[in-house]
Amino acid sequence: MEIILFLAGIFLLTYLVGIMLEKIRVPWVFAPLLIGLGLSAYNPFTEVTSSETFIFLAQLGMYFLLFSIGFELNLKKMMKSSKFIIKTTSVVILSEAIVASIMLHYIFDLSWIISFLLSLSFATIGEAILLPILNEFRLTKTKFGQTILSIGIVDDIFEVITIIAVTILLGYSAGSSSIGIGQSILILISLFTLTFLLIKNSERIQLIKYKNNSLVFLVIMFFFFLLLGIGNLIGAAALGALFAGIVSKKIIPPKSLKTIHSQIKILTYGFFAPIFFLWVGLDVNINHLIEFPLLILLFTIVTYLVKATASFAMTRSQLGDKKAFLLGISLCVRLSTSIVIIKLLLEHHLITSEIYSILVGTQLIFKFIIPITLSYFITKWKIAPKIDE
Repeated sequence: MEIILFLAGIFLLTYLVGIMLEKIRVPWVFAPLLIGLGLSAYNPFTEVTSSETFIFLAQLGMYFLLFSIGFELNLKKMMKSSKFIIKTTSVVILSEAIVASIMLHYIFDLSWIISFLLSLSFATIGEAILLPILNEFRLTKTKFGQTILSIGIVDDIFEVITIIAVTILLGYSAGSSSIGIGQSILILISLFTLTFLLIKNSERIQLIKYKNNSLVFLVIMFFFFLLLGIGNLIGAAALGALFAGIVSKKIIPPKSLKTIHSQIKILTYGFFAPIFFLWVGLDVNINHLIEFPLLILLFTIVTYLVKATASFAMTRSQLGDKKAFLLGISLCVRLSTSIVIIKLLLEHHLITSEIYSILVGTQLIFKFIIPITLSYFITKWKIAPKIDE
């Protein structure tokens, strides 16, 4: 089947499934992941989904997601975060990461470093998923809502550290027959240096006058592929994509920032991300999900209890019992960062298909249960402020 017709069908199906997911407060962007799971059980389009063109588009989707993460980093807000938020975020993230890494190490016999990086990526928080729910119940500007969003902002630091560490690990493990260790280190230093210089001179670059926003977007795409390409020379394309996002936000003229941000989100989530998530679902082995349901459930329950307990203990005095409990539920929502990282590790053969499938299965449970559970308790306990307030 032609890949163009295949993609047409996938986007239509994503739209239809996405509408149903949104009704239960699950982000529509995970619809292609479910479609991919279905195709992993029975795939009549193997020739298309295994083609170089499809894989290239899926990889671009992964890199654009990392680019978006870098673009949406808010360093100023991170620096302004209170000690309470920084301390709470650190305790919540690290407590889950430590417990989960112990489980991964002893259950799957993974090395400590891979176990910890996987766990750290899973411990990060998807505040973007929670925002629509907070808006719906008018909680965004309350102390409860601001605590969730502030923790989500500080948690971005852990995301960046994890992505950098994983990328360096992948580059080291992959090696290169054409590029020696010395050259690899030189290229990595060049990537960091170029990123630093662009950020340092961002105010000067912002002074460049563009006839329209389309030209600004072209410049952004130049830096995206430039840094991506430099990183790719040493197997650090993911790091290049992340840095490109950070750089792009700094060099865009302020008057064009909102428009370019919107264009990047449309390009990423409207085109590339669905193909990436479809690819993620295709690589899941359904047999492993059927074979290890208790293991998936165990991993889900343990990681939830650890994070929920830590967040409850840290915020109870500030928010009260009910809101601290709800905060624990909220912080268990995962972001696409963790899916990107486990996909990277699978592609570089650092984790097995069994581990990959189990972790994706765990992700899916959280994606469905947390938004529904959170909405239920907010309504039951009447947490939302009254309209006249």
